[in-house]
Amino acid sequence: MSSLPALDVPASLQSFLAFDFGIKRTGVAYGSRFLREAQPQATVNAEGNARWAPIAQRIAEWQPDALVVGVPFHPDGAAHDNTAKARQFARQLHGRFQLPVFEVDERYSTTEALSQGAKDADAASACIILNQFFREIAP
Repeated sequence: MSSLPALDVPASLQSFLAFDFGIKRTGVAYGSRFLREAQPQATVNAEGNARWAPIAQRIAEWQPDALVVGVPFHPDGAAHDNTAKARQFARQLHGRFQLPVFEVDERYSTTEALSQGAKDADAASACIILNQFFREIAP
């Protein structure tokens, strides 16, 4: 199992923007607690500091109450290099945008997205991450 704590999400948080962090591309999805269904958004095709402007645009457009970041692990639950990078990305999101950030175990999200025939695997992975988040929180 992963080392992520159970999700304690206040009921006041109703809308979420989710990210499937990648070094070169970051998938994005939007969803509301009411509908409990993620909608893919255009993937951010930027690296390093260049990714922050399009992410800021998405946050300004959707005005989410909180953010969700997929954190990858090895199949046995062990952390790896990308685990640390995704968690750093989550901390940076919180620092830049002052919104609550929740982490979700995203093992196999890209594999699942590809097996479903996704045209944009990154955005589809972000949807999978956000839908997983909705399953892990109370209605």
